[in-house]
Amino acid sequence: MAFNGTWKVDRSENYEKFMEQMGINMVKRKMAAHDNLKITIEQTGDKFHVKESSTFRSIEINFTLGVTFEYSLADGTELSGAWNQEGDTLKGVFTRKDNGKPLTTIRIIQGDELVQSYSYEGVDAKRIFKRS
Repeated sequence: MAFNGTWKVDRSENYEKFMEQMGINMVKRKMAAHDNLKITIEQTGDKFHVKESSTFRSIEINFTLGVTFEYSLADGTELSGAWNQEGDTLKGVFTRKDNGKPLTTIRIIQGDELVQSYSYEGVDAKRIFKRS
């Protein structure tokens, strides 16, 4: 349950390049770089309730580890996939509905930070969150 809490984005690494690889236009990339994303995670056993709020949208997601669900990114990209927990790591493997390509997201707690890593078509990025 180490993921439980509210996390506010602190910094990003290679995030704009990742968004470009995802096909997000320059205007949306510039806005997303300053989205003030806040994630609230509540884990109860293998069930998660995640609330994401940013400058652009607020969304609540409920999922169960290992169970496929539908999700859309802030830019409207639709995904289907599942999260799994491997030790202290949450790993999400998703497939884009528009082109069938995989997107992998990993969440891990490092010290007092939540590090969220993304991988899409050979481009890796990170967003680092601080507990708020």
